[in-house]
Amino acid sequence: MNASSKLAGAVARMGAKPAMAQTSRLPSSILRSTSIAGRHGLVLSQSRNVFAPTMMRSAMQSRGVVAETATAAILAAGKMQGAGLATIGLSGAGVGIGTVFAALINGTARNPALRSQLFSYAILGFAFAEATGLFALMVAFLLLFAY
Repeated sequence: MNASSKLAGAVARMGAKPAMAQTSRLPSSILRSTSIAGRHGLVLSQSRNVFAPTMMRSAMQSRGVVAETATAAILAAGKMQGAGLATIGLSGAGVGIGTVFAALINGTARNPALRSQLFSYAILGFAFAEATGLFALMVAFLLLFAY
């Protein structure tokens, strides 16, 4: 059993209020309005209670003022990961464009008389490959900025 659970049991037996129920405002140069910090459950100040100054401090979060909730942080991380995964399609578009123009060079080298016809086919293949890359980029931007 860790010290914080033993302390919680001792506090309950004595009928006193636990130290975590007391919240105070934190001075911050980043967050001007400290009322935001009081609404979220992530910010807990250092305990000024004489009963448990060291044991409860380890159970509390002591990393300073956090301006967003855990749910918002998880959502932002998911959006960034999804956008990063969506941009993998851009590498596929790059490979496709390289393949199209490599085939154009190969075909022109084999039969120089068909250069103009092969070039028009290459431009069409380039447009299709680039469109798939742009769709992947559009999905990444939608994930980041629309949701």
